[in-house]
Amino acid sequence: MVTMWLYVAVLLLAMLCGIQGQEVEKEYPPYDGWYNNRAHPEWGTVDGPLTRRVPSHYADGTYAPSGGERPNPRTISENTMAGLTGEGSSTKRTALLVFFGQQVVEEILDAQRPGCPPEYFNIKIPKGDPLYDKTGQGDVELPFLRSRYDMSITGYSPNNPRQQLNEITPFIDGGLTYGINKAWADALRLLKSSCPERTTTNNILASQSNPTDCRGELASYKNEGKFPIENSLGLPLANPPPPRDHVLKSATRFFRLGNPRGNENPFLLTFGVLWFRHHNWLARYIRDQHSSWSDEKVYNEARILNIAIHQKIIFYDWLPLFLGECTEILKRNGTCEGLPTYTGYKSAIHPGITHVFQSAAMRIGHTLVPPGVYRRTNYNTTTKKCTFLNTTLKTAGDRHAFQALHVNKPGLRTCNTYWNSLEAVVESDIDQLLMGMASQVAEKEDNIITPDLRGSVFGPLDFSRRDLMALNIQRGRDHGLPDYNTARASFGLKKRTTFEEINPDLFAATTGLLGNLTATHGDDISKLDVWTGGLLETLSTGPGELFRHIIRDQFIRIRDGDRFWFENSQNGLLTAAELAFVQATTIRDVILRTNPTMNATYDIQKNPFQAVENDSTMYCPQPQQLSELHMEECTEPETFDYFTGSEISYSLTFASFGLFIIATILFMYCLGNRSEKRKLQMKKAINKHRSTQQREDDISDIATEILGTTRRREVQIKLGPGKLIHVKSSSGRQNYRLIDLSKADDVRFVKAYNHGRNTMFLRVDKDTHDLILMFNDTEERDSFIARCKHFIHLHQVSLSEQEVSHNELMDRAQTSEMRDQLLQRFFKAALIAVSSIKVEDGDMSDVINSREARKFIHVELSKKEFADYLKLKPNSLFVDQMFSSADSDGSGAISFREFLDIMVLFTKGSPEEKAKLMFNMYDLDKSGELSKKEFKDMLKSMMDMVNASVDSEQVEELVNTMLATHGYEHKESLTPEDFQTIMQKYSTELSDASLTVPDFIEAGFANGLTERQQGSAPVRESRAIRARKTVHAYADKDKKNQEKKNRTPQTSHVQIKVYEKVFKPGRLNNWLRAMENYVENYRLQIFWLTLYLLVLAGVFIERAYFYSVEREFAGLRRIAGYGVSITRGAASAMMFTYTSLLVTMCRNTITALRETFLHLYIPFDSAINMHRIIAWLALFFTGMHIIGHSLNIYAISTQTPGDLTCLFRDFWRTSDVLPKFHYWCWQTITGITGVLLTLIVIVMYTFASDYSRRRVFQWFWWTHNFGYISLFFFMILHGSGFLVQDPFFYYFFLGPAILYTLDKLYSVSRSKCEISVVNAELLPSEVTHLEFKRPVNFNYKAGQWVRIACLAQSQNEYHPFTLTSAPHEDTLKLHIRAVGPWTINLRSIYNPDVLRDSPYPKLYLDGPFGEGHQDWYKYDVSVLVGGGIGVTPFASILKDLVSVAQSGVKIQCKKVYFMWITRDQKQYEWLTDIIQEVESKDASDLLDTHIFITQFPQKFDLRTTMLYICERHFQKVAGKSLFTGLRAVTHFGRPEFKSFFASLTEEHAEVEKFGVFSCGPPPMTSCVEQTCAKLNKYEGASFLHHFENF
Repeated sequence: MVTMWLYVAVLLLAMLCGIQGQEVEKEYPPYDGWYNNRAHPEWGTVDGPLTRRVPSHYADGTYAPSGGERPNPRTISENTMAGLTGEGSSTKRTALLVFFGQQVVEEILDAQRPGCPPEYFNIKIPKGDPLYDKTGQGDVELPFLRSRYDMSITGYSPNNPRQQLNEITPFIDGGLTYGINKAWADALRLLKSSCPERTTTNNILASQSNPTDCRGELASYKNEGKFPIENSLGLPLANPPPPRDHVLKSATRFFRLGNPRGNENPFLLTFGVLWFRHHNWLARYIRDQHSSWSDEKVYNEARILNIAIHQKIIFYDWLPLFLGECTEILKRNGTCEGLPTYTGYKSAIHPGITHVFQSAAMRIGHTLVPPGVYRRTNYNTTTKKCTFLNTTLKTAGDRHAFQALHVNKPGLRTCNTYWNSLEAVVESDIDQLLMGMASQVAEKEDNIITPDLRGSVFGPLDFSRRDLMALNIQRGRDHGLPDYNTARASFGLKKRTTFEEINPDLFAATTGLLGNLTATHGDDISKLDVWTGGLLETLSTGPGELFRHIIRDQFIRIRDGDRFWFENSQNGLLTAAELAFVQATTIRDVILRTNPTMNATYDIQKNPFQAVENDSTMYCPQPQQLSELHMEECTEPETFDYFTGSEISYSLTFASFGLFIIATILFMYCLGNRSEKRKLQMKKAINKHRSTQQREDDISDIATEILGTTRRREVQIKLGPGKLIHVKSSSGRQNYRLIDLSKADDVRFVKAYNHGRNTMFLRVDKDTHDLILMFNDTEERDSFIARCKHFIHLHQVSLSEQEVSHNELMDRAQTSEMRDQLLQRFFKAALIAVSSIKVEDGDMSDVINSREARKFIHVELSKKEFADYLKLKPNSLFVDQMFSSADSDGSGAISFREFLDIMVLFTKGSPEEKAKLMFNMYDLDKSGELSKKEFKDMLKSMMDMVNASVDSEQVEELVNTMLATHGYEHKESLTPEDFQTIMQKYSTELSDASLTVPDFIEAGFANGLTERQQGSAPVRESRAIRARKTVHAYADKDKKNQEKKNRTPQTSHVQIKVYEKVFKPGRLNNWLRAMENYVENYRLQIFWLTLYLLVLAGVFIERAYFYSVEREFAGLRRIAGYGVSITRGAASAMMFTYTSLLVTMCRNTITALRETFLHLYIPFDSAINMHRIIAWLALFFTGMHIIGHSLNIYAISTQTPGDLTCLFRDFWRTSDVLPKFHYWCWQTITGITGVLLTLIVIVMYTFASDYSRRRVFQWFWWTHNFGYISLFFFMILHGSGFLVQDPFFYYFFLGPAILYTLDKLYSVSRSKCEISVVNAELLPSEVTHLEFKRPVNFNYKAGQWVRIACLAQSQNEYHPFTLTSAPHEDTLKLHIRAVGPWTINLRSIYNPDVLRDSPYPKLYLDGPFGEGHQDWYKYDVSVLVGGGIGVTPFASILKDLVSVAQSGVKIQCKKVYFMWITRDQKQYEWLTDIIQEVESKDASDLLDTHIFITQFPQKFDLRTTMLYICERHFQKVAGKSLFTGLRAVTHFGRPEFKSFFASLTEEHAEVEKFGVFSCGPPPMTSCVEQTCAKLNKYEGASFLHHFENF
């Protein structure tokens, strides 16, 4: 313990000894001004706000520029400050004093940098301006950018108006030489203690005793000590384009100085080099005295001395002479004081630069600036004179072509040296410039400003010459300066009441000035700016009363508020000897110390700031007062289009996008064609194989029949037997068309000879349309034509052949589609004509001769077309007899007149006439009686319409029953009277019956009637309404007391009622009805889509609003206008939509959620459709974003370099580089990723087309899956460029990406097994039936669904389908309807004509999913309601239901009612077979099935009337529905659930709970739910509803 304390004591003693032995450290002045004032550390700091000695006068009190009512600044400049220069300073101030004053300003003030984002406050150039608008366009504006201001706290309210910033410290602290921060200062230093390469001869300031010692120095060019080091480091020096050359140059050409603007002109640069040299001179001076001091110590001590000398010269040598004597001001009863003696540092004084000093007062030096500056050589003691140098080719910018104008002119022209400062300085060194400026007298103290400033000061490339006086005025207004008199009053000075009071002597001496001033300001002195009034106050002694007061106040505050001022003995910076050294140093001493070649006696006068004529030390006075008349001309103002150089890259970039789209589409088509060719080769091989297997007399050809513009089908053409040409399906199972040559007189072949050489058409006269065929190749086509010719010649039919181009062939061909369109117009015209015929007279002559009817007078219907019109088979007996009755002339075709005859009879004939027509049609032998056989044939022909399968015995029993009912059971035939007796009971129905009118005809007919025609028709219900009423009448009669087969006769209380909505005719009503149905069926989808669109709109509007309003004055917004608002809104919308797509692709998640209660509120089954909609929205916003940015980048490419530097700070570039379009597009991370994203989107959307998915599905899959990865990867990179805003894509992306990743991982983790397909059938209505093996341990419930992937398409694309097999079956079955590319491809893949002998492609199986309606057996009575595609799960449930009943297992359920609601039973024909199978096994009568066909009443006509009449008899006899062939009762209309459910409580009075299970579209399940809810309100049995929407 003692040892430890001893150790601590020794350590403390050592530390104390060390401290005592050290020299006390000084506090050196900070570079950035912080903590100069310890009480207020922020006073006088870099980027501190300017202060106000005059209250702000912003137009809105906050930030809007003042002086809106004041005259145009350029007009003021022209009218009050123009004039010829060449008069010298009254007090002989020298040019050296003037440009020394510029470096003083650069030392304490820099508020020139514009704000960011840029705010333009341009100066309107008066029309016809002699300098800027010589052509009188009147639309020229001088660019002006408002100053930077403190955006954090100022400019938001009148209590704290906008405060501009001073980018440097207000102190005289060496910022001009050392910079304003440590990093900048270190970049200027040599940072070496020894320079072995240095000698006394190669460095002008090297120590004579130790030339290699270089401690504390600033780095010099080539270590010679003459000039600062070049800017190879790339310090951000100001680098505007030199207006003389009008081109950007590299900033590396400049010297590295502390003042960023120190290279502006050679005169300012001279002082920069001067103070640079002086520092190194002081460093040499110090290190010679202190050999042990370090480089850092020497540097800091030299810096202190250099700053102190600078302070002394400015305040005590330059400022008094610049302000001048008070005599003239006092003579005019003004207020004037001299500079007070320094009394010490005052911490309460704020040193900040005032706005009025920055924007007006200190600019008074502009009146002294000469149009040029002399350079001269040393005084020649031999010749007793000096040589004043003229301009050389080098200082003229090597303009050889203009030597006469610019070379050998006296002095350096100020306007042509801007930013070309190095030319003169390097050519003649600074000594010649210093001596020249010391000899040259400045311009006179008056209102006249040299044109080098007033019109030819430097500017940006787009406006190379500007008027600095107009800028001075505009700057004051930008900073909110008040008018002249208000400023005077603020400083306690007397206001001027008239313009003349400002400076009577000046107005007296300058003719017209007072008049111009008065006229310009409208004789209103309150409109006079501070700068204009202060300038006009100028006296021969210097600044007038106002400006002198402002300048004096500013410099006193700078001095007294600087804790590091050289006279402040409390700061400990200078010893007494050093202070005396500083006070003894003058500017002449500094010049002589730094320019060893100058002769102290002859080369420069004692006071270089003044060139007094009687000064004995001045040996080289100026040869003459320089005027712009003696010098080279200023180059003319020039403009510049910043888009120059971007034209080619801009055009090529966007043209390449278009070409890439075309190339991608062509590539896709090439892939598709290659796929088609492979299929074609397969087809050819199949056809070749077929031809080898066929007998010579049974050869058929396979081709593609062209039906219309887009419709095509694969057909088989067979010649014979007889004179018939059969056109069948490719499998030969279905007849499409029959061409009969027996009545043909001529047959014509027309074939193509060019690129469509595999195309032809066959035209047979008296046929309705051409047979247009496309073969695999020319060989197959020619082979078919050869066989066809032979076939036609055998039957002695005239034949002609013609060869034309493919286009002409297609133009001349009469397609099936064209014939269909003609027939539509034919039927419509016929119906309109019939409606206008009066029943009483039956005269049709007017109708036949009408203009509309005459168009179709030569059109004839074939039997097939007539059958198609009636929606029946051409070989139907009904069609055959009807056609024969209509074809009165026996021509084999029905003319327009004949069609009208039959239509009039059917639509306007009496019941007796219609019954007689039916009788005559089926009186086949024309005996005048209808035999039993003919009566049976009539019924059978009607059954053909619905494909009803009825045994002959059942038909026999039906006929006998109908005859027995009327007492005709013993008759072998019926007379017309007997038939009328049978039909008499149904006279009302026969009266309402007509021929079927197809949907498109019915709508057209209803809309085609004019008001006159409608008004002339009898006032009664429409045919459709009457038909529906008839249906209701039949239904009610049939449903009452109806008993099912094998059921114990008893009265059933179950009531099945239907209802039909009555629709008004008309297109608008049809459209409204369709909209109503659509909204009802898809209300959930509409709700969620609307919600999504609202959110999407909110995302878009939020960004658009942000950039339109909240960032209205932001730079990019100001540049590109509302284009930025649109593109940013579109960008956010893109982020939202593209990431939303990931959610719609989370199929496992959607599957899981679908099985929860959420499926009642969210239509998960519509995920794919939602995916497509969102994809289209994403594409829309992508296009908007691309087009918007094509305009935005164009706007960006036209901006000034300064604006671009402001707006895109993260995109570094050198100041001499103008970023062109190709830079933004191809050299930035944002641009290049934007290009890549555009290309990715093009590829993804191209290969997502139906064409690609049907022909090259694998390409769709790869581009879609890998496209998403690339898309999101580059979207992340796209935002990381920070081009417009901080990236926030991850806000949209993270959630969906995590969900999608987990979903995919789950898919990968699930095992896959290949399933063999056992059987595949192509069923009608585009349904594909697949039966495949049931995997081991695959247990499922009836009504569940699975996902399958077809290996022949893609192993990774799964689609959901409901199982139609029952759990007890050994195989799994699916019925898949072809409605999309995948299902259409699936149907093609399993087409037996394609597969031939090949095995069925295998499947991947995933599932089962869904709960299914498995609780049906838990209720005594269950009701199953299926609608639309929602009936699919019940296929499995019905099988399972009967299986359970058959198994002998005792179940609670005693009765099941199944209600199938469908638009047309043919929509789901496969389900009819399943129901029939279930009925055959339902021995216990467990199932009671009712089928509701909702659209059939619209087809009500004469033949269906007969069917309805037969329905009750057929049901009683056969126990089947005539329409479906099932025992199930068929109803026409929609079920009325309330009466049905209520009747169930009567039928099953003992049942307390009924189970109701519905599946289908939301409107149907909702109706069932509402019915159950209503009935459950009453006392009695309850209905428990379970539903699922599809």
